[in-house]
Amino acid sequence: MTRAVADERHILTAAGVTVPQLIYGTAWKKERTAELVAQALRAGFRGIDTACQPKHYHEPGVGEALAVVAREGVLRSDIFLQTKFSPLRGQDPDNVPYDPSTSIEQQVQQSFAVSLRNLGVDTLDSLILHSPYPEDSDTLEAWGAMERLFDQGLVRQLGISNCYEPKRFERLWRAARIKPAALQNRFHAKTDYDRVLRALCRNKNIVYQSFWTLTANPQILAAPSVTVIAEKYGRTPAQVFFRYLTQSGMACLTGTSSPEHMAQDLAIFDFCLTAREGEAIGAQLT
Repeated sequence: MTRAVADERHILTAAGVTVPQLIYGTAWKKERTAELVAQALRAGFRGIDTACQPKHYHEPGVGEALAVVAREGVLRSDIFLQTKFSPLRGQDPDNVPYDPSTSIEQQVQQSFAVSLRNLGVDTLDSLILHSPYPEDSDTLEAWGAMERLFDQGLVRQLGISNCYEPKRFERLWRAARIKPAALQNRFHAKTDYDRVLRALCRNKNIVYQSFWTLTANPQILAAPSVTVIAEKYGRTPAQVFFRYLTQSGMACLTGTSSPEHMAQDLAIFDFCLTAREGEAIGAQLT
């Protein structure tokens, strides 16, 4: 199956949502979140990933940045905005953004309402279940609550993160009324680079979003097949690896705080790898 593309920088998901192939990730930025997200948007990023999880994300800072750049002419309609519902076991017990004594469905509803307030928006482009629950029944309860938000027109697509078992992902896909349109996973050798899951995503036109893409793969960035190509194009190994992944149909998260690296990341669309070069880089993912 050929993945639908809106243009060379975007993927069109099965839900009909246009997703940038480079998404700015906002984890671990704390008090610098607003500054860095505004910086990323000014640099040209048009995809933002966050979460209603105060333990690792400062979601109100993302909302502050959106308000700042809106006054500068960057419209909400031009931004792909994605947040996550984080189950209780992924939250700081002293700072849970919803009532932990309520049902999972109510927790999803409360978390989503908090996200809308934090971000200063009426709707979201994508809502991600931050991780599956140990029990499939709980995962499906959370998913059902997310589907009802979709039904209300409050979110345009749904997805799941940190789901590394193909069978679990397939069970969710089969049981879901509103099918997952996104899978966001850590991209590293310990999970065989999600080879099976990525094939499932390709077959169902689900956008696979990678995170920890550079940090987890220093051996790939240092591989001669990457460094030689980087030298040929006058690019960095990171740019070459991101370009390989985007040409392979993936969306990549990057959370850099460096203006130089932001510019370099966005410049990956200024060149294209040949099929042979892609094969050489792909051989490293084994």
